[in-house]
Amino acid sequence: MNKLTFDISISLDGFCAGPDQSLEDPLGKGGRRLHEWTAATRAWRESHGLDGGETGADSELVASSIADTGATIMGRRMFSGGTGPWESDPNANGWWGETPPFHHPVFVLTHHEREPLEMQGGTTFTFVTNGIESALAQARAAAGEKDIRIGGGGSVVQQYLAAGHVDEMTVHIAPVLLGGGTRLFSDELERLVEIEMVQISESPTGVIHTLYRVAR
Repeated sequence: MNKLTFDISISLDGFCAGPDQSLEDPLGKGGRRLHEWTAATRAWRESHGLDGGETGADSELVASSIADTGATIMGRRMFSGGTGPWESDPNANGWWGETPPFHHPVFVLTHHEREPLEMQGGTTFTFVTNGIESALAQARAAAGEKDIRIGGGGSVVQQYLAAGHVDEMTVHIAPVLLGGGTRLFSDELERLVEIEMVQISESPTGVIHTLYRVAR
């Protein structure tokens, strides 16, 4: 069976986004610094239709994650930054323009119904209003033999961890202190989740890449 995973960058003090998130600054103050290592890689730039970028171990890590993923699950805030009815969302088609970087089915958790949104490059956003279990079942069917990745945000990661569905998680620890924002892990997860270290490596940028298996 395909695995449910997530692949996310956090600060040294445990935040996956900075404080004061907004449409103008969706990752919050300082949050972009968490992803500077990723955005510099050739694999990430190619997936976004951009030229250039650095090769090497970091790019290979990003390329492997992209190749292994057949479907993505994300929250509404991760998709557009909005929370209310779609007609009042100024970013209703998401952050990524006409050709999103996923190139596979994406399932968006939301409280507001909407028809699927088919974009260029093979990405179709399906809006799921009946919870994380339904989104996971649909993503498993769509992913085939590939894995399903939780694309964020932190709340969605926490829900799937607490429900016992996550198989593996890759956490990239950036040499950044944010001092506040959105924590990746809630206090309640300590009694719900056991993890086993699988692999650890260091990037030339100072980012620590860690892969964990989540024990049942």
